[in-house]
Parts: sequence; C-alpha cells; structure tokens
Amino acid sequence: MIVPLVSWPITTLSIIVVILSVLLAATVLLHKGRGGGMSDLFGGGMSTSMGGASTAERRLDRITVVLGLLWLVTIIGLLVLYRLAN
Repeated sequence: MIVPLVSWPITTLSIIVVILSVLLAATVLLHKGRGGGMSDLFGGGMSTSMGGASTAERRLDRITVVLGLLWLVTIIGLLVLYRLAN
C-alpha cells in the first residue's frame, strides 16, 4: 500500500484545527455579555458597566481575532492539501 506524501501535513493541520477550534470557542465564551443574547438568559444582562471596555476585554478581543484568523488560514491550508491529494 502506497501512502501519499501529503498525509502527514493533513494530519498535522487537522490536529491544529481541532486545538484552534477549542481555543476559539473558549475565548468567545469568555467575552462579557453585551445584552440580548444567551448571557441574559442566565442573569448576565443584569450587570452593565458604565465605562468602556477594560484592558482585559480588549486583549481578549485581539486574542479572539488572531485565533479566528489562524483558524481560517489553517482551514484554507487543509483545503489546498486535500485538493493536491486528489
């Protein structure tokens, strides 16, 4: 049986996609509720902050954007590798 040379990059990128997906979901869930969503269902809509976004919230926003972009690039890489494998 001949194993194609593209199989190990596909496996590696697939593992990276799973890890990035879990991290991305975690960062999205860590965001403060802004009202009107699932956070209101559990009482999150009761507390409103008078000030703007905190430093931690801005940092979390940046981390979420970077993880989302890395996830997108990894998905596109998988698409290209699957295209080359066939």
